[in-house]
Amino acid sequence: MSPIELQHAVEQFLYDQADWCDRQQWDEYLACFEPSAVFHVPQWDSEHVATTDPKREMSMIYYANRGGLEDRIFRLRTGKSAASQPMPRTLHQINNVRIRSQAQGVLQVGAKWSTHYTRQGQADCYFGEVSYEMRQSGASFSILRKHVLLLNDRINAVLDFYHL
Repeated sequence: MSPIELQHAVEQFLYDQADWCDRQQWDEYLACFEPSAVFHVPQWDSEHVATTDPKREMSMIYYANRGGLEDRIFRLRTGKSAASQPMPRTLHQINNVRIRSQAQGVLQVGAKWSTHYTRQGQADCYFGEVSYEMRQSGASFSILRKHVLLLNDRINAVLDFYHL
């Protein structure tokens, strides 16, 4: 795959993942993640420094593997998540996608993102940066690690994976 084709394929994968989340197509969304995939949203330690070790420092969200996402989605599907009832409508936007490195079929990818959401008449937006470690598998990819840096100063709702 040429660098341009690889860039396009990575972007399309990330756009698909965002779209599946917006459409609440949870099976397709989950399929983007390896079983051992880490999902991490650190807290801010100071004005410009985020925590780095989710096992020793505070995080807004930390799933050590895909099982954490599977559990959240199970609770969403069964109505056992009071904080997510009713589910908000979301619109994810991904931009400035950059392939930072590639070695032995594993890509380090960075991007900027924003998520607009509305729930019960309240609209808001989350935004930030995200880095991925992704495994190339033929013409597609799977996520090994998703690290989300939330840049909002205020969070006006219960933060969940679908906001990011």
